[in-house]
Amino acid sequence: MSEAIKEELGAALARIEAQLEALARRVGRLEGKGVEEEAAAPAPGEAPPPLEARAPAPDQAAERAAPVPDALTEEEVLAVSAALAAYLGVRVRIRQIRLLSSAAWAQQGRVSIQASHHLHS
Repeated sequence: MSEAIKEELGAALARIEAQLEALARRVGRLEGKGVEEEAAAPAPGEAPPPLEARAPAPDQAAERAAPVPDALTEEEVLAVSAALAAYLGVRVRIRQIRLLSSAAWAQQGRVSIQASHHLHS
């Protein structure tokens, strides 16, 4: 391979890595990552670190992937139990409670609120 082609490929690779790094910073800002994580990113025009150096440590990836849920209090478990008993008409044994987050609930709440407004034509 000629020296000119190697230089051209190296320059193209550097541009691609710079674009990827800029996109990673933008995604970080949109996802609301901490200031310390953004400070670790190279400044514009600065060479980004190699890909191996950018990969998070396995323990850090696990911390981000699974946020630690808050423990339920005894009163909250009793309230859930009472609600189920009132709804089903029988006493139930609760084995597990998991909090599932869903954008559908938030969207339905917004739809309900917006539908209650009277729009004037």
